[in-house]
Amino acid sequence: MSNTPIEPEQRQRHAEAEREKAESSRREREHLRELAEAARAAAEDARAAAESARHAAMSAVEATAKTLEATLAHMKAVEDMRRTLRDLQDEEPDGVN
Repeated sequence: MSNTPIEPEQRQRHAEAEREKAESSRREREHLRELAEAARAAAEDARAAAESARHAAMSAVEATAKTLEATLAHMKAVEDMRRTLRDLQDEEPDGVN
C-alpha cells in the first residue's frame, strides 16, 4: 500500500484537528480572561463597598460619641438644677412654701 492518496488527506485531517485544538485553547484563554476581569471588577466593587462601610461606621461612632456627650451635659445640667433647687429649699424660712 502506498502513501500517496491517503497522506494528504491525513495531513489535512491532522491540520484541521490542530486548528480546532488551537481555537478551543484560544476560546478557553478568552473565557479565563473574562472570568479574571469579572473577578477583578467584583473585588474592586467589594473594596469600594468596604470603604463605604468603614466610613459609615466611623460616622456612626462619631454620632454616638456626640450623643453621649450631649446626654452627659444634659445629666450635669439636671443635677445642677436639682442641687440649686435643694439649696433654695434649704434657704427658705420655716413655714414659707
